[in-house]
Amino acid sequence: MSLLTAATVLTGCSSTVSDAKITMATGSEGGVYYSLGNGLADIWSGRLGIVRPQVVRTDGSKDNVRRLVNDQAQVGFSQADALEGVEGAYRLRALARMHDDYLQIIVRADLPVTKLRELSGLRVSIGATGSGVEIIASRLLQAENVTPQAVNLGLDDSAQQMQEGKLDAFFWSGGLPTSRITALTKGLGVRMLDLKDELPQFRQQFPVYGSATLPASIYNLQSGPVITLVVRNFLLVHESMPDDVAEALLRQLFEAQPELVKAHSAARTIEQRSAIETSPVPLHNGAMRYYRDAKV
Repeated sequence: MSLLTAATVLTGCSSTVSDAKITMATGSEGGVYYSLGNGLADIWSGRLGIVRPQVVRTDGSKDNVRRLVNDQAQVGFSQADALEGVEGAYRLRALARMHDDYLQIIVRADLPVTKLRELSGLRVSIGATGSGVEIIASRLLQAENVTPQAVNLGLDDSAQQMQEGKLDAFFWSGGLPTSRITALTKGLGVRMLDLKDELPQFRQQFPVYGSATLPASIYNLQSGPVITLVVRNFLLVHESMPDDVAEALLRQLFEAQPELVKAHSAARTIEQRSAIETSPVPLHNGAMRYYRDAKV
């Protein structure tokens, strides 16, 4: 059965919250989207009395946006830069700004690679096709004229191929920590690339991105902390979602935030005041109603 027929689309259903049937587009199994998606599914089913949302593994942000546009999902995670160029994306709305994703460029420690430009000619995964990782990696490599032997692999396959010696480096963009990378660092010597030299000019070209320090303690990196790129994450729905459903989903996200933190520590950084900062994606009317009631 296809995902479209398996999921009951909220459009056209009763706006009664308890009637809502939700499919949630997340990401790879080892990533933060997937962990938070399962956490939200438990919260919403337990607190709202709805059928537990179906949490779907996907190729990431761009894939999630397309699924939302095509009614193959009713809720999805996306990086702020992933809606560009997707037909129909203008009809999507945000419930909240979630955690920020950190770009993580992982390189085998036995290679003499410490700079982005040194990836030229190496076997490098730039993320799954249609993912937010691919968007960032492609933009960054092109801006710096770096030409690796690029392949499109998701997080799990990238980590596996690096362990097998088939990959020299890979890009990943996710919350901290990402469990699959934590597992990789325990079994294989790796380092992360520092982007302090590249980011000032790159951010002038792409102001949607920020910069931040990735602490060495996150993955017990021997190479120390690194300066890297960060991008905002949004929780998205279609504009046609009934206002009371959108408001209820968002309200439970914040009221049950301690439970969501148990699903992944990245949820600790979600705050009401910053959650409304979803430009260029408009807030859903139901979300606006919640934030007004919360006096944000």
